[in-house]
Amino acid sequence: MPIERASWIAVVVVCALAALGTFIAGYAGYGLTIVAVGLAASVNLWPHST
Repeated sequence: MPIERASWIAVVVVCALAALGTFIAGYAGYGLTIVAVGLAASVNLWPHST
């Protein structure tokens, strides 16, 4: 696995965990923002046509 792909996976996982933590703590607005960042990062995991 290329290092770029591994780093984007790490970003998505960290965002998912952070969003879960903020939702549990009751900060829904921050949680939704973190989910949006994670979704934006996940775009980089889509296959590229060359």
